[in-house]
Amino acid sequence: MPETFAASLRLAPDALTRPFSPSQFLFDTTDDLEPFLGVLGQERAVEALQFGVAMPRHGYNVYVMGEPGTGRFSFVKRYLQAEGKRMDTPADWVYINNFDESREPRVLQLPSGTAGDFIDDIDKLIENLLATFPAVFEHPSYQQKKSAIDRAFNQRYDKALDVIEKLALEHDIALYRDSTNIAFTPMKDGKSMDEAEFGQLPDAERERYHQDITALEERLNDELSSLPQWKRESTNQLRQLNEETIRQALQPLLAPLSEKYQAIAGVEAYLQAMQLDLLRTVVEYLGDEARSEPQARTLLEEQYVPSLVVGHPSQGGAPMVFESHPTFDNLFGRIEYSADQGALYTSYRQLRPGALHRANGGFLVLEAEKLFTEPFVWEALKRALQTNQLKMESPLVELGRIATVSLNPEVVPLKLKIIIIGSRQLYYMLQEADPDFQEMFRVLVDFDEDIPLHDDCLEQFSQLLKTRTSEEKMAPLTAAAVARLATYSARLAEHQGRLSARIGDLFQLLSEADFIRSLAKDSVTDAGHIERALKAKETRTGRVSARILDDILAGIILIDTEGAAIGRCNGLTVLQVGDSAFGVPARISATVYPGASGIVDIEREVNLGQPIHSKGVMILTGYLGSRYAQEFPLAISASIALEQSYGYVDGDSASLGEVCTLISALSRTPLKQCFAITGSINQFGEVQAVGGVNEKIEGFFRLCQARGLNGEQGVIVPFANVTTLMLDEQVLAAVREERFHVYAVRHVDEAMALLVGEPVGELDQEGAFPDGSINARVVERLRDIAEMDMPAEEPAASTTLAGKAMGSSRGAEQG
Repeated sequence: MPETFAASLRLAPDALTRPFSPSQFLFDTTDDLEPFLGVLGQERAVEALQFGVAMPRHGYNVYVMGEPGTGRFSFVKRYLQAEGKRMDTPADWVYINNFDESREPRVLQLPSGTAGDFIDDIDKLIENLLATFPAVFEHPSYQQKKSAIDRAFNQRYDKALDVIEKLALEHDIALYRDSTNIAFTPMKDGKSMDEAEFGQLPDAERERYHQDITALEERLNDELSSLPQWKRESTNQLRQLNEETIRQALQPLLAPLSEKYQAIAGVEAYLQAMQLDLLRTVVEYLGDEARSEPQARTLLEEQYVPSLVVGHPSQGGAPMVFESHPTFDNLFGRIEYSADQGALYTSYRQLRPGALHRANGGFLVLEAEKLFTEPFVWEALKRALQTNQLKMESPLVELGRIATVSLNPEVVPLKLKIIIIGSRQLYYMLQEADPDFQEMFRVLVDFDEDIPLHDDCLEQFSQLLKTRTSEEKMAPLTAAAVARLATYSARLAEHQGRLSARIGDLFQLLSEADFIRSLAKDSVTDAGHIERALKAKETRTGRVSARILDDILAGIILIDTEGAAIGRCNGLTVLQVGDSAFGVPARISATVYPGASGIVDIEREVNLGQPIHSKGVMILTGYLGSRYAQEFPLAISASIALEQSYGYVDGDSASLGEVCTLISALSRTPLKQCFAITGSINQFGEVQAVGGVNEKIEGFFRLCQARGLNGEQGVIVPFANVTTLMLDEQVLAAVREERFHVYAVRHVDEAMALLVGEPVGELDQEGAFPDGSINARVVERLRDIAEMDMPAEEPAASTTLAGKAMGSSRGAEQG
């Protein structure tokens, strides 16, 4: 093959990377820059978030999707906090006792910033109640009125007994009474008789006494028949006295509160209901001298002090709440219970708010992957958004798991924006599986993984690094360090015209470099610190790649880097182990023999080949048939394998190497082993871009470097991957010295020409390849194999039909 042809495919060193120079940055250190508070290169996502936050209509909640580490979470939080400060502060909410039905606590809305004051005012009211009662009942005025009521009752009672007593004396009978009993006793000579004296009386006299006492008892019952009515009248008078006394004592205590909160209808109604309930509870809780003050205080607090649901600073703006653990209770609140002698009880004071209560009137941020792993949460969240009501309940009650008495708190009106941050896969799955999702989350904020380079991009990139170093108290960066970080970012993006949006990976490297700087006691972070941090990470995560390289050098894994061989070449693969990815060369082999099995993908046959890899092999079959078998059926048996591969194989990047090994086996032409090849092909032989090309090139380079670079070794990659090349400096240095080469091809013929060292032959106007060329030898070999299957005694036309039928059968088997 002429050297000029190989040179035309060989890439110049400048094409293998896009280095960033310190001269591109107009500063000495990042201390010279202003902070950057936006999000780098995500204009589409920023506009979508701004729209979703500003849109007031129902259903315009936001789903933020993208890969972790792109800055989506930090930007969303920062933006919502800034927007919230410009919005009105939402109302405060408290739960209060429902004096008519304690199991159904009521919710009270208060102006923002007043809930704490209201609760403090009720606490002070309780203190005043404890100071006022029971002292008010000991006041002389109250005692006089109470004594008058008691005296009036006693006078009526005594008057009735006086009548009976006079009648008894007329019959020589004495009337005795104590606090509970009234008794009659016979008298003689003005003195009461005892049992012995009464027994010595004549029978007639004893009988007379019995008759007189019975008559007196009947008369006593008649006189005291109105006693229950007198008692009721006395009790009513005492109750009216107590109520009037309590009302007069409460008036100066409640009047300031009524005046202070007269503009809030709910508070005024609560104070009125409290006053009515206090008429009963003051006597019950504060009129009992046996109850201590701490006990009375606790009882009053449990009865009257509001339970705070959420309170806001008066000028705090709309809240932004991030719930990192979105369980049902953490989102919707919970009803707590206390145990008393084995029984569970609860009250409105044991209602605990959730994240939805705290975010009401503002923004709630949730992580999708966590949200959808919690039971009951998604359905309850949809109900809350659909009804605009926040109900505090336990899902276990509906399932019948809680048999104790619970509460049914009044619902809270709900108005907020929910922002869910999650992956693309989950978003599309929800759209397909749940029609309600699309109705409630109509705004999609899509964070891109790459950032196109434009005029302001490098300046914003530098300002972002300035912001990060300032926030984390790191040393400033030099222009050279920023340039090295930009190069690393482009390497992460795998594109010479873009930067990676995975800001998290960049900040991780920056933190490690700052640590190395601190150990060196340098005042600024320079490019050297960045390089050492990269080397240190490669060393930490490089055990597996180093072990594989050792096995190749020891001959355990068979990879040749010189010489030539028929039916095999060096493919390039990428292995992902944890957070590290590295390239590993792998031998691709192919064998061809007569038969009707077609092209057998050994990886697929043993269930190690994943669908995309199997698709690449099937496309290879289509290419061979359209390229070489236009005049006869493609009737061969061939097998392709990725040698010494013991795990799952996916991706179609080996299809270029596979077709080259198959052509080598068919034409019996050896392939140079100093090359490694990667690329995907279509059915027309065009070479398509693949992923991980930088790691693949560097993996083969390390092997060649370990064995010794001879100036002939190199890699063959798709031309479409040229813009994705961001190679390591060691590879670039070897390319500059012409000890290693990188070739870019557009078609299978170009790759084959490099691998065999000669042109493979082009079709002429008659549709034939030049005699003796590699492609011509492939056609002849395929023709010979096809003719082996044809019965000699049958006419050619009939034989061709039979061959086509066999080809159709094989196609069905492969499909």
